Amino acid sequence: MGSNLAGLIFANVGEVNLPDLTAKRTMASVPFGGKYRLVDFPLSNMSNSGINNVAIIVKNNFHSLTDHVGSGIAWDLSKRRSGLTILAPYKDHSFNHRLEAIYYLRGYFEDLKEEYILLTNSNSVANIDYNKMFEQHLLTGADITLMYKEMEIPGKEHDPLVLITDDEGRITKLLVTPEVQGKVKLSTSSMIIRKDLLLKLTQECMSENAVDFRRNLLQGKLSKYNMQGYRYNGHISVIHSIEDYYAENMKLMDKGIRDEVFNPSRPIYTKVRDDAPSRYGLTSRVKGSLIAQGCIIEGEVENSILSKGVHIGKGASVRGCIIMQDTKIGEGAVLENVIVDKDVVVNNGHTLTGSRTYPIYIAKQAIV
Repeated sequence: MGSNLAGLIFANVGEVNLPDLTAKRTMASVPFGGKYRLVDFPLSNMSNSGINNVAIIVKNNFHSLTDHVGSGIAWDLSKRRSGLTILAPYKDHSFNHRLEAIYYLRGYFEDLKEEYILLTNSNSVANIDYNKMFEQHLLTGADITLMYKEMEIPGKEHDPLVLITDDEGRITKLLVTPEVQGKVKLSTSSMIIRKDLLLKLTQECMSENAVDFRRNLLQGKLSKYNMQGYRYNGHISVIHSIEDYYAENMKLMDKGIRDEVFNPSRPIYTKVRDDAPSRYGLTSRVKGSLIAQGCIIEGEVENSILSKGVHIGKGASVRGCIIMQDTKIGEGAVLENVIVDKDVVVNNGHTLTGSRTYPIYIAKQAIV
C-alpha cells in the first residue's frame, strides 16, 4: 500500500529543547541506542512500509545528517524507482516554520507521483507499520489521519497535542497544550493527508498569515474536514529534553522494549561503518550494557550504552552512562549518569557524577 504514499520527515523539530545535543547537528542526526541516529527510525519505518520516496526537510546544521543518510542505500531508497531527497532552504533563507517550508518547496510535492503524504518528526523512536495507518485512512475516507497513543502527557512535553474522538474515531476536538490529568490521546506527530489537500491548506494558511501548523492547519480546519485518529499501541520514545534523551536510551536495557523496537521482521537500518569487533581486556568487566563494534574496554562498564570506537581505559568505571562515538575515557576515571558526546577525551583519574533524573552532559570534542 505504501507505493501510493510519499514520506516527509522534519529534521529540526524539537531542537530548541535540546540545545546542547543539537548545537552542531540536527535533531534527526542525534545518536541513539549506541549505533543509530534518530532519523534511522522514521526512515526504516517508511522503507519497511513500502514507501519509496522520502524527503527530509532541513533547516540548518545538516551536514552530518547528509553524510549519514547519503543516497539512502542503507534504507533501500536508492533504487531506480525510489529516492531519498534532502530539502534545504534556498540560499540564505531559513525556514521559520513547517508551513513555510512546505509552501516554498511546493514544487517538489507537485512533482511527486504519489497521491498521499505521510508527515512525521525525527524526535521519536518506535517501530511502526504505516501500512496499517494508511489502510485505515483509506477505509474511513479521512481527509487527515493523525496517529496517537493513549498515555499521560510526559512532564517534559512543552507543547502537547491532544485528540478528542467520537465512537467512530473521528476527531471532534484538538487541544494544543491543554491542562489535563491522566491518560489522554496524545499525538505522536505522524499524519497522513492527500498531497493536493496539504498544498491547498498550506496556501490558505500562508495567505492568511496563519502559520502555526497545529493551531491553524489542523485545529482551525477541523470543522471543515474529516479528521480521524489512528491508535498506536506499541512502544514509542519521544525526546523532549536532555532528561528524556537519557531516560529513553536507558529503557533499551529492558529486553522487552529492545525486542519491540528492534524487531528483526521490521529491521531498523543505519549507515554501516566497518569496524573490528569490540575487544575486552583482561581487566575489563561489563554488565547489563549495550556495546557497539570497534570498542576497546579495559575497565568496568555497567548499565551503559557505548557507541562505536569508544575506549575505556584500565581502572576506569562507567555506570549508567551514554558514551558516543570515538570517545576516550582515561585510566582510573569514574563516570556515573553522564552523557558524553562524540570525540571527547576524559583524562586519567577524573570523576564526573550526575543523577538519573539530571545527567551531566559533556559536549562534542571536549577535553575534560
